[in-house]
Amino acid sequence: MKILGIILESGELNITEIARRSGLSHSSAARHLEFLVGSGLITEKRFNRIRIFRVDHSNPFIETLNRFVSDWNSLSAAGSVRKSFS
Repeated sequence: MKILGIILESGELNITEIARRSGLSHSSAARHLEFLVGSGLITEKRFNRIRIFRVDHSNPFIETLNRFVSDWNSLSAAGSVRKSFS
């Protein structure tokens, strides 16, 4: 959810920036991103060795997930939950 929240808020990012923002290692971020690509929630573009990830807005679950992440972050800002996804 953390990685998905980061991509939802940013539009598109490369794997290095996703790993940095999430606090995960490059290899952990890569594994999670492969799962998200396989599930159809995000897409991947390759430019030689650079991999860019973005949300697949054609997936019908994305709008619901986007609202969930937004609500979660709002609750977190209000002090109702401990951690934010972003």
